[in-house]
Amino acid sequence: MHTLLRGGRVIDPGAGLDGLSDVLISDGRIAAVGPGLETPPGAEIVDVTGLVVGPGFVDVHSHVHSIAGHRMQAMDGVTTALDLEAGVMPIEKGYADAAKAGRPLNYGFSASWGGARAQVLLGAKPDANVGSSLAMLGNEAWRRSSSPAELTAWLSLLESEIAAGALGIGVLLGYAPMTDPGEFLAVAQLAAKAGVPTYTHVRELAEVDPSTPVDGSEEIARAAGETGAAMHHCHVNSTSGRHVDRVLGTLDRAQRLGSRVTVEAYPYGAGSTAIGAAFIAPERLRMKGLGPSNIIVVETGERVADEKRLLQLRQEDPSAPCLMEFLDESREADLEMLRRTLAFPDSIVGSDAMPLFWPDGSFESTEWPLPPGGSTHPRAAGTFSKTLRLMVRETGVWTWLEAFRRCSYLPARLLDDCAPGARAKGHLGVGADADVVVLDPERISDAATYRDPLRPSIGVRHLFVGGTAVVRQGELQTNALPGRALRGEAR
Repeated sequence: MHTLLRGGRVIDPGAGLDGLSDVLISDGRIAAVGPGLETPPGAEIVDVTGLVVGPGFVDVHSHVHSIAGHRMQAMDGVTTALDLEAGVMPIEKGYADAAKAGRPLNYGFSASWGGARAQVLLGAKPDANVGSSLAMLGNEAWRRSSSPAELTAWLSLLESEIAAGALGIGVLLGYAPMTDPGEFLAVAQLAAKAGVPTYTHVRELAEVDPSTPVDGSEEIARAAGETGAAMHHCHVNSTSGRHVDRVLGTLDRAQRLGSRVTVEAYPYGAGSTAIGAAFIAPERLRMKGLGPSNIIVVETGERVADEKRLLQLRQEDPSAPCLMEFLDESREADLEMLRRTLAFPDSIVGSDAMPLFWPDGSFESTEWPLPPGGSTHPRAAGTFSKTLRLMVRETGVWTWLEAFRRCSYLPARLLDDCAPGARAKGHLGVGADADVVVLDPERISDAATYRDPLRPSIGVRHLFVGGTAVVRQGELQTNALPGRALRGEAR
């Protein structure tokens, strides 16, 4: 089967290409890129004149384990959605569940540090289910430091998950911020030995909590330097808040010293998590210069009135998703701060897309358009298109070539060492996976808002996953479930 994309502005960050060209897709791979390509017999010809053609976006930070969530991300230009910050456990069940249900996009998971600790410290039985994971975040009992025997036990679980195909280790350290720093160093040592990355939601910064065992950004830089592990700093915007310039300086120094530290950001001034998370506690919010009124319950839209109400909500349903405002996007100074996190050299775009859910408790829907009443953070629908609007269309901070480098090429390169299959993603070289996005450079934009988070982005005209069209002429193809697993390969 052949598809010829004719006459578009082709962007290939792998080759540094930006020019008018054709792209030939054959049997799920890129067969040729060049002007005036000959049309193979029986090929489908798609006229993409005036449109931008590039490798589909690789989202290394997506928690949408559903067809519904993948469809939202497809309309945002994503072709591969990976849950690497949190991961799942057991890894085999996570992959098996996704394969059984089918996925529009490629998918993959890291080994879950939180799941391994919960199994050993709580006796919990992880089930690779996003609802269970959210509930666990609000349980204080797993947040303590481990005994030597417990540490050995959960490190062994992580090692087994890596051997089973996990794409590294996801570390939700910010949800257990007072744990012994020696535990994190042990995780870094395991990752270095296994040849896999870590993906960390760092603990609190020293400016926020002077009692923290170690500054969150310094810790990840130090561990990378001491162990040689490849260590990825998740959503630097939300964990750093107004201290982001200092944090970026810390990471820049670590990189200049040769440490393998990478960083991601998303273009929103509010994050999302379970309301029972450690850093949503009233005293933790005060440390950040925030208060209960900066917390919004996702399902109901309730803006929390005071500390008494916040404590009540945390007690009644600690797994309930909430928004936490850390910057005010209506203020130019705050918006510029967000832009600086995206503009930081080699910072990649990661959505932190949250699960979609409906009032009946469901996290899935195969209807399209999605049924009304669903809730999530708008980053699940609009992260990449909003980034392109901000960084390319409105400010010109990035060229289109740089945008695809940040959204496609660099995120795929995080995985080259541990997942050979990643080497065929994020570029348009001959033989690469035919994961391709075609977008309108004048119209690409987010549409989702905090009040209406399930509005698909606009401007993605075509999207191919492994050569199969998931979006055609701006319309989602509801019969397309071509997503394949991206798995790690043990040394």
